Amino acid sequence: MKTSPKTIQIFLPTGDPRGIRVAEITTRIVRVIEVPRSLVSDFLKMPEAGQVGLYFLSGESDDGDVLKLYVGQSGNVGTRITQHNQAKDFWNKALVLVSLTNNLTQTHALFLEWLSIKEAKAADRYRLENGNPGTRPHTPAPLEADCHEIYETSRVLLATLGYPIFESLSKAASNKNEDEVFYCAGSGANGRGLYTEEGFVVLKGSIGRIENVPSMQDTAGSKLRERLMNAGVTRVEANSVIFEKDHLFRSPSMAALSLMGRSANGWLEWKNKEGKTLDAIKRQ
Repeated sequence: MKTSPKTIQIFLPTGDPRGIRVAEITTRIVRVIEVPRSLVSDFLKMPEAGQVGLYFLSGESDDGDVLKLYVGQSGNVGTRITQHNQAKDFWNKALVLVSLTNNLTQTHALFLEWLSIKEAKAADRYRLENGNPGTRPHTPAPLEADCHEIYETSRVLLATLGYPIFESLSKAASNKNEDEVFYCAGSGANGRGLYTEEGFVVLKGSIGRIENVPSMQDTAGSKLRERLMNAGVTRVEANSVIFEKDHLFRSPSMAALSLMGRSANGWLEWKNKEGKTLDAIKRQ
C-alpha cells in the first residue's frame, strides 16, 4: 500500500506523556484517545466518553511474549469501558476512536468493529480475546466508504501511538527484496529473517534445532523457546522446530537463540547471501 506524508497531532490533556493521549490527523474528522486503565475515571469526565465509538483494549502476557487485544463498539464508550474495567483482567490500555463532529452512528460502529476484528486477525500481531468475529451490518455504499476511510485513519493513529494492530509482519516481509533477507545456519538451524524498524523478524518456515545445549537449560532463553512453542509460533516436526508464522523479536540475538538453542550474538550469526554479517551491513 502506497503511503503519503501525514501531520499527526498528539494532545496531552494533563501535560503528562504517560497519561491520556489524544491523537488525530489534522485533516481528518476522527481521533483516537489512549486511556491508561488507571485513568478510566478521568476519561469518563471527557465529553468523548458519552459518544458512539469503537474501542480497543490492549494488554500482554506477564512475560511480554503475547500481545492481547479486544475490539468492541458501543453507543456510549465510557459506560462500556467501565464494564470492562470490572470484568476483564488482561488489558492495561484502552484506545477509543470517536468522531470530532460526533456523527458516528451505530451502523458505523458495528461495521468498524467487524472490519477491525477481521483485519486484526489477518495481521496476526495480537491474540484476539473476542469470542466472536462481530457482525457486518447492512451498510449503504456511501456509509461503507466512510467506514473504510475511518479505518485507514485509525490504522495510522494506532500505529503512531505504539499499537500496530493492523500492520502485518508478513506485509513488512513482502516489501523487502531478497537482497535484504538474512540467514542463520548451523547448530541444526536454517533460518531466514529480516532486520526491520521494530526489531528482527524470523520468517515463517524457518527451521531451528529442537534441543537446547546443556548450558542453556532452565535459563531465560530456554523458557523463551518453550513459550514460543506454547503460543503456537513454533511446532516440532521431524526432530526440528519449525516457525509456523513470522515472529518479531526485540533483538537479532534473541532471534538467533530461538533457532539455535544456545546463546548467540545475532549481529554475527545472521548473514546475507554473500556471507556478510548483519553487523557489517547495518552497524559498521
